[in-house]
Amino acid sequence: MRSLFLSLILSVCLPLSALAVDGKTVSYKSGDDTVNGILYTPAGKGPFPALIVVHEYWGLNDWVKQQAGKLADQGYVALAVDLYRGKVADSPDLAHELMRGLPEDRAIRDLRAAFDFLASQANVKKDRIGSIGWCMGGGYSLDTALAEPQLAATVIHYGRLATDLSELKKINAPILGLFGGQDRGITPDDVKNFQQSMEQLGKRIEVKIYPDAGHAFENPNNKQGYRPEDAADAWRRTIDFLAATLKK
Repeated sequence: MRSLFLSLILSVCLPLSALAVDGKTVSYKSGDDTVNGILYTPAGKGPFPALIVVHEYWGLNDWVKQQAGKLADQGYVALAVDLYRGKVADSPDLAHELMRGLPEDRAIRDLRAAFDFLASQANVKKDRIGSIGWCMGGGYSLDTALAEPQLAATVIHYGRLATDLSELKKINAPILGLFGGQDRGITPDDVKNFQQSMEQLGKRIEVKIYPDAGHAFENPNNKQGYRPEDAADAWRRTIDFLAATLKK
């Protein structure tokens, strides 16, 4: 059901074929598996706060790499995780197939292992590690907060939400959620219910709903749905939130 729901809301997330920002390919263990990712490191000696960067249902493509590089420019060690084991979709059909074929428990294990990998790096502040993701990755960013009690911040860009209070109690990380008011998969009511549940539990949460935006409004390759002004505001809010939670 989770994959079917995601397949409905993510069909407007489109790939971007821009040049990738330079980064270093790294590997880390997740159970018996080896996971690859791309590590982007700020200039300077550190130690730095860090981010687990989670891709859309297209896979670890150039747009996500670009976002990770931009986050490194802001002073974060950014690990762009490859949940698809090297596969990248070039069509919606393949993207849906890859997403449906991704075991949820494996993905969450990979993201927890990414946290451990970052925490093991000498140039990373171990108590200042957060997560960020878009579309499918936004949902997994929230899942990382549910699974990793030491996570220090979580950013959800129009990702799948949860409202089960028994699950949400597990979250310690402050959350920033950015959503489109015209999103037909993750509706404003869904967002408001999530926010109310978090506030009921006394959790720290910030939410912004952009009234005229739909799903994937931050991705410029979403030709019909891209909203540059809203995307710029979402980026500014993201940077401000991360600075307040990870650089304090």
